[in-house]
Amino acid sequence: MAIDITLIHWIYISFILAVIGFMLFRRDTTIVCVVGILTLAATSTLSVSASITSLFNSFIFAITELLPTILVISIIVAMSKILTKSGINEVMVAPFSKIIKTPTTAFWTIGLLMMVISFFFWPSPAVALIGAVLLPVALRAGLPALGIAVAMNLFGHGIALSGDYIIQAAPKITADAAGIPVLDVVNASIPLVITMGLVTTITAYIILMRDLKKNKTYTSTSTCSSSPIEETQEGLMSERMKKILAISIPIIFVLDVVVMFTLNLQGGDATALIGGTALLILVVTTCFAHKKRGLEETTGYLIEGFQFGFKVFGPVIPIAAFFYLGDAGFYSIVGDYLPENSEGIVNDLGVALANGVPLTKEVGVITLTGVGVITGLDGSGFSGISLAGSIAQLFSTAIGASTATLTALGQVTAIWVGGGTLVPWALIPAAAICGVDPFELARKNLLPVSIGLVITTIVAMFLV
Repeated sequence: MAIDITLIHWIYISFILAVIGFMLFRRDTTIVCVVGILTLAATSTLSVSASITSLFNSFIFAITELLPTILVISIIVAMSKILTKSGINEVMVAPFSKIIKTPTTAFWTIGLLMMVISFFFWPSPAVALIGAVLLPVALRAGLPALGIAVAMNLFGHGIALSGDYIIQAAPKITADAAGIPVLDVVNASIPLVITMGLVTTITAYIILMRDLKKNKTYTSTSTCSSSPIEETQEGLMSERMKKILAISIPIIFVLDVVVMFTLNLQGGDATALIGGTALLILVVTTCFAHKKRGLEETTGYLIEGFQFGFKVFGPVIPIAAFFYLGDAGFYSIVGDYLPENSEGIVNDLGVALANGVPLTKEVGVITLTGVGVITGLDGSGFSGISLAGSIAQLFSTAIGASTATLTALGQVTAIWVGGGTLVPWALIPAAAICGVDPFELARKNLLPVSIGLVITTIVAMFLV
């Protein structure tokens, strides 16, 4: 199906390049995104008032989309504050200190645990579980917060989410679009996920260790540079009560995992369960620690948590507002101004790329990687994978390549880019829990993920 590429599409591409350029040079992108939204709205509506309205509506849309993540991060941070201040966290992480003693063991232990939990419940609740318990002990072992965020990010939002072997939401979407069985996509993705995972994690580990040997400091440059971790305040709680709660809290979270598995809770539902549990733990622990002041102190911790959450998300909302225009958000924010057969700006660009290249197996593989990268730019990872499946089916018919391999390649690349390793607002959960700048985390992931995409694409050429 032919897609009309209009001036709106070209403006969107131009501002994407501008945003990426500003990020690479470590400059703030807020004004660029605001100008981009205004330009797209003005070009579409030809109205000054409608353009200004669209700018405000884009921020509302972005905040609405991000609000569940903001809430769970804020509550987890508030809970972490009382656990650390009361000394419970000290007791809780003591057993892990026997395993996590060096930056190397911290990186691989946190990464592998993150991957396993993410396979069953997706990365967002896994970030909350792993971060709340293992962040302090990993920091003491010498792994900087940015390194912890990289490990959680690559293993969870990268390896686990791109394969999605347990829940199988991603392979089902791509398989349905390609018209092939889900199991075919799952099997075809295994060598690609392994290749991508090994290359990115090993590369990231080597870079981290090199930086540590050079005594390179990892300092955040944005408003979320302040860590959510508090100093312990002596005398708030008896040693006996600390031990009871230190044992009870992990058991409660394990019960959450059992409930998720039993009731088949996934994604947002699983995250909500973790968030609600953390809120209850915050209330009970604060009342035990502060006694008569429990009511007031609970509100204080919540305020601190929300302050941290919105401080973290402040720089991200403008860029998220702009990139949401690339998908269905355009119709909600600006209106129905795209071509009649449009499926959203990024999907249109993906189709145009597929229609505009010569058809050989090698070019087909490179094109599917390109489609995955482009459609992943909206920060969802999942929104464009059905398009990848459709294009894979077209290419396989034309060049006689494996539909399953091409489909799996599009799925893996789209989720690695948009699911939470390169697009800043998609990787915010890991960045916020670790108290690091999401843009700095995206830059740190850029080289390992880029190398992984290149090598995975080359491997796919031999598999089709």
